[in-house]
Amino acid sequence: MLLGIARSAVRAHLEHRPPPGYAPETATERLVGPGAAFVTLRVDGELRGCIGTTRFERPLREVVSELAVAAATQDRRFDAISPEEIESLKVSISVLTPLERADTSQIEIGRHGLVVRARGHSGLLLPQVAAEHGWDAQVFLAETSRKAGLPTDAWREPGAQVFWFEAERFSEDGRD
Repeated sequence: MLLGIARSAVRAHLEHRPPPGYAPETATERLVGPGAAFVTLRVDGELRGCIGTTRFERPLREVVSELAVAAATQDRRFDAISPEEIESLKVSISVLTPLERADTSQIEIGRHGLVVRARGHSGLLLPQVAAEHGWDAQVFLAETSRKAGLPTDAWREPGAQVFWFEAERFSEDGRD
């Protein structure tokens, strides 16, 4: 259901139509309850956008719809996805659990995603990133610090905070 919501939202945006409505039969508790997620878009196997939130403030189906459009149009690392690319587009969604303070000695690669906050900066890497790159926990912490624009050992600094979360993944591209 979420993959369809994300794809429909991107298609509607690229075709300059309003986002699709939600049929009453899709109103499951999980979809209408507050949710946090990341939406990743690939075109011909290449990453073209990834945007998400860790805040549980709005219904999951609305969050996924808005994040899909943002990933297609607002990820500053990439040009916006064009209407011609929609047929080659593959959507992946990671539905997150709430952030919890991490015990850095207990990080499980492939299970935990990480957030490092220090010096007014924050970086997040999804659980699959460490597994896909073959990182151990120390490298994962270092790379999450780097993602925040910090030195790789920033997660060790006094006042630094490390959180973990888990993610349930859904994908059109067979990566799950």
